[in-house]
Amino acid sequence: MSTGHDMKRIDRLLADMSLEEKLGQLTMLATGAAVTGPTSTSAVAEQVRAGGVGHVLNLVGRDLICDLQRTALTESRLGVPLLFALDVLHGFHTLFPIPLAEAGTFDPELWEWTAREAAREAMADGLAMTFAPMLDVARDPRWGRCAEGPGEDPWLAAAIARAKVRGFQHAPRGAPFGLAAVAKHFLAYGAATAGRDYASVDVSARTLREVYSPPFAAAVEAGVAAVMPAFHDIAGEPLTASEALLKGWLRERLGFDGLIVSDYHAIAELIDHGVAADLTQAAALALNAGVDVDMMSDAYRRGLPEALARGLVQSAQIDAAVRRVLVLKERLGLFEDPYRERVKDPGGDLAVRRERRARARSVATRSLVLLKNERDVLPLLSSAATLAVLGPLADAPRQMRGPWWGAAEPDDAVSVLEGLRRALPASVLLSASGVSLEGEGTRLESEARGDFAAALEAVERADAVVLCLGEGAEMSGEAASRACPDLPGDQAAFADAVLERAARRASPVILVLFSGRPLIVPALMERADAVLAAWFPGCEAGNAIAEVLAGHASPSGRTAMSWPRAVGQIPVFFGQRPGGRPYAARQRFTSQYLDLPVGPLFAFGHGLGFGRCRLERLRVSAPTLRLEESLTVEVEVIHEAGRALEETLFLFVRDPVASVARPVLELKGFGKIRLAPGESGTLTLTLRGAELCFPGADLEPVFEPGRLEILVGPCADPARLLGTHIELVG
Repeated sequence: MSTGHDMKRIDRLLADMSLEEKLGQLTMLATGAAVTGPTSTSAVAEQVRAGGVGHVLNLVGRDLICDLQRTALTESRLGVPLLFALDVLHGFHTLFPIPLAEAGTFDPELWEWTAREAAREAMADGLAMTFAPMLDVARDPRWGRCAEGPGEDPWLAAAIARAKVRGFQHAPRGAPFGLAAVAKHFLAYGAATAGRDYASVDVSARTLREVYSPPFAAAVEAGVAAVMPAFHDIAGEPLTASEALLKGWLRERLGFDGLIVSDYHAIAELIDHGVAADLTQAAALALNAGVDVDMMSDAYRRGLPEALARGLVQSAQIDAAVRRVLVLKERLGLFEDPYRERVKDPGGDLAVRRERRARARSVATRSLVLLKNERDVLPLLSSAATLAVLGPLADAPRQMRGPWWGAAEPDDAVSVLEGLRRALPASVLLSASGVSLEGEGTRLESEARGDFAAALEAVERADAVVLCLGEGAEMSGEAASRACPDLPGDQAAFADAVLERAARRASPVILVLFSGRPLIVPALMERADAVLAAWFPGCEAGNAIAEVLAGHASPSGRTAMSWPRAVGQIPVFFGQRPGGRPYAARQRFTSQYLDLPVGPLFAFGHGLGFGRCRLERLRVSAPTLRLEESLTVEVEVIHEAGRALEETLFLFVRDPVASVARPVLELKGFGKIRLAPGESGTLTLTLRGAELCFPGADLEPVFEPGRLEILVGPCADPARLLGTHIELVG
């Protein structure tokens, strides 16, 4: 935090500022590429000269950033530096896999490393803040912003929160602070009604506490610089105006003392919510709730002067918000180094850039999830003389980026076709898109629709087919909800034709599926010989996919969200409560469907490698556990067949009898073990008593004595878990 000298500067600035200049420090405007709403209609530079802007978002390019910073420093009355911000979610110049894909690596060191490298590139450009990490637990794949987040589990989301905050905010040598992280979207944005972005949320206080709050609590504990309230309302109270959640829970309960930044245009949208009659009332509601910075609604500059005059807010509240802004700018070193010249990115060195790119390929490879591998058809491509590489995403480098691509060059990513050419130089590759990629607001304009016949002709000549289907990059992310998250456009019909033609020739079909969410394509999953969930892997997409398909690397990614069989199952997730009549096979009056299995097509944690393991001898280091203690859980892992692999195992618990009904499974840890063919080893996991507390009947944390079931396995499928038990002792 600030030193005494820093506070003197802040006190002096506050004393010198006019009301207009104070409100300027609470105002964030977009210039450059604004992507989530209306842009500012007047010239930002003129407002900077007048002291009316404290923060700028969506400006990319060091020269542009430095020019506008110079305007603030030399042409405004007080010379307060601007804070420049951008959504840096999964890379800046170097793009890594989208967050949902990266979550499936289950590797905290990797999560932290990618955030740190993205921060280094962004800071070297002059940026000081990223609107990340996105920590919304999501259990509805209709919601497009699944792509940006940690998946369905709060324990996993909390682990990612800690790693990402450490990574983004890591201070490079010579700099006082890293890239200020903004934990978003507080709170329960992933529970939007019907999976529709910006829609209302209505969840219980228990669900808020148990499911949606833990990742934000973890981010605050890790020292996150800022928090962003979500667009939506919870049971009629918009988050942007929620004193109970922003002041009561976030600031008082969690002890957060950093900056609260509104989402894009969110303060003005309190009028649309129906809780404010005009911009003055909207501004007063947001400031009273604790929102410090107004992003792009201009509500504070236009509404707070009148709110002050009407007694709706107090000048002390404005001063407190301005002080938090100035304290963050001080922590970031912007007063001493406004152009971020002391933040050197080693990526300027060719060798470092190559190393970063190589690591990006490794991350992408580890994020790929092998969902199916019937009869071990993979890896087979190294022996296939002729491959048909088909589909609208086979040669589509721009689509590999996924949503929120930072400052990456549009054509910097490697396509699947290009990657396979490099990995299999001796093979003949026959390429055809077959159909164009069309969806709501998305089309691959470079692909023609007229090569359907050419694609089927390629199948006739090929030894194997790589079928690249799925969503386009802009079909995931913000404002990208889909009522039916299946294959868009004519891809399903094209896939049917390819599969039928390949079946006649007994040629294997490997489906490479691109998306920012679990897609619901059960028939295609059934018919394809192998299925690889590629998500959007980033700049090294094609090379990473080719490495797995060619057998140069064994897939190790796991699903961070359950994959439904049908839209009617949504939401489907492993942490459900049993209910009074839990599902029982062949018993009618239990919780089930008449027309569909209860469980998902692929459970949380599912993912195959090029080998198979079995588990034996689950044991614990002690038969009892107290609140302040920890114990170890060990399991023997035996490599039974196939190639060397990296196995990920999950530690779940279940409290069968508690004062409040508990979920049938709760994630409490994970670990990895690498085994060569025929090798065996012991994986050790740690279970801490403090992590077994849960909100009691009064929603306060309790640690209840009694029997606790411990389960370990490769995914959240109960049939694949080994179990034992301990006693919790009070």
